[in-house]
Amino acid sequence: MRMSRLFLRTLRDDPADAEVPSHRLLVRAGYVRRVAPGIYSWLPLGLKVLGKVEQIVREEMDAIGSQEVRFPALLPREPYDASGRWTDYGPNIFRLKDRKENDYLLGPTHEEMFTLLVKDLCSSYKDLPLHLYQIQTKYRDEARPRAGILRGREFVMKDSYSFDVDDAGLEKSYQAYREAYIRIFDRLGFEYVIVQATSGAMGGSASEEFLAVAETGEDTFVRSPGGYAANVEAVSTVAPDPVPFDDAPAAHAEKTPDTPTIDTLVDHLNEQFPRDDRPWTAADTLKNVLVILEHPDGTREPLAIGVPGDREVDAKRLEAQVSPAEVHAFEEKDFAAHPALVKGYIGPAVLGTESDSGIRYLLDPRVVEGTRWVTGANVEGSHVIDLVAGRDFTADGTIEAAEVRAGDPAPDGSGPLELARGIEMGHIFQLGRKYAEALGLQVLDENGKLVTVTMGSYGVGVSRAVAAVVENTYDELGIVWPRELAPYDVHLVATGKDEAVFTAADQLYDELVASGVEVLYDDRPKVSPGVKFKDAELLGMPTIVVVGKGLADGVVEVKDRATGERSDVPVAQVAEHVRGICR
Repeated sequence: MRMSRLFLRTLRDDPADAEVPSHRLLVRAGYVRRVAPGIYSWLPLGLKVLGKVEQIVREEMDAIGSQEVRFPALLPREPYDASGRWTDYGPNIFRLKDRKENDYLLGPTHEEMFTLLVKDLCSSYKDLPLHLYQIQTKYRDEARPRAGILRGREFVMKDSYSFDVDDAGLEKSYQAYREAYIRIFDRLGFEYVIVQATSGAMGGSASEEFLAVAETGEDTFVRSPGGYAANVEAVSTVAPDPVPFDDAPAAHAEKTPDTPTIDTLVDHLNEQFPRDDRPWTAADTLKNVLVILEHPDGTREPLAIGVPGDREVDAKRLEAQVSPAEVHAFEEKDFAAHPALVKGYIGPAVLGTESDSGIRYLLDPRVVEGTRWVTGANVEGSHVIDLVAGRDFTADGTIEAAEVRAGDPAPDGSGPLELARGIEMGHIFQLGRKYAEALGLQVLDENGKLVTVTMGSYGVGVSRAVAAVVENTYDELGIVWPRELAPYDVHLVATGKDEAVFTAADQLYDELVASGVEVLYDDRPKVSPGVKFKDAELLGMPTIVVVGKGLADGVVEVKDRATGERSDVPVAQVAEHVRGICR
């Protein structure tokens, strides 16, 4: 490919809406082009990279015996009604009607369709195990599409499904996909980590995520020195043992004027009610946070969450626990509907389904029986001191919603946790029988008895991988592609006005192409060397070959884009030298 013919316009300025490096660089380098929020066109260079990601995924799926199919993106409502996800997805899917007023959706994922296909064609345990996959465009109505192709409304995903007659078969299939995913992400060439994850609306039991490590990632994950790793939503709190409270003092309400926040309350306690053993801290207080859950059917439910006062409620952890409900702020109108709640001084006495308020009350796992707390007295300007869990108040259950902090103990005892950021690139689930039961997928076992098939689900963000690689490998000059994903192996640059330079570059181009090397040749005659060099660095091919002023000395410059290392190679040897690099 010659750049004089390539459909490409590089940009010197960042797009105004660019938030992360991959968004900025992929648009500037002409790999993608914005059509609407969260919707992008793939231009020739970008489509070549996307195709190479797809090829890696295909090769590893085929290697474990998974067979490729392709479903339509436009899907009928009925299968999603049967699984409950027409409702559960809420506003996150694109719904539409045909001319006969029948309901359809643009597929966000295809569990139902795979299940029905296998139901149509398989009837015996002899047909299983079965592995199927597709690479296809998906659609989700993201409320806040951002970060370019990392978080779009239209994206390319590989989704696979395993079908087994029993749980032992599912476990074997799950491990086969897990190992295939490791090979995929090793080949994609970015740093990644495998973490425990929640299943969310997908359902099922075990699930793991493959996260590309990136400071700009939307997902927070934790890891310990001993090897524990989990998405922050999946971290389990290490709860303390219950505390004896036979000798605990009686709870007593005290005036605490002008203390609507935890900080003001702690200052007041240390000034007016000092402890003998140590100062009061925020960890001695119990903060009760109110939210509204909006369920997929539109019903609204108030929820109270009790957490130690030194912790905040983590929105993502909370959302994972209450999914598919959406979390909204508790507003003034909600306080007006529950007059027993005194804003800023809410305590357990008015919370719980057995209370007058009827508001469900869930506690952080650290609030164990016998622990003593300072919390709201449900009276303006008053708090209760020495309120003992299990003696003076109870709740409707526990919830993992408090923030996870660096230094918290790992649930498996493998040491203190550290926090990092990542981009979700793959997610594997042991779905079990949720969709098979909903859609009636059964086969005859070897005894002639009907059994429900057990399923696994395995997704890879194919288009997202393009951005994740950029996030992990870019430098101050532009994109740096690993060779297996680069649109071309070599960016050949002819510089200057001397006809001999272009003649030599043409000959080298023809020789490299004939030997199977993919070459992008900057043959533009009236473009300055500086612009050509900047474009070569921005576009990010792994090897840059410059035919220019060195030609007078019989040499051509060969540069490694990733390391910046340069070498002058004799003209007669350069083709063989470059072929050796590209093998």
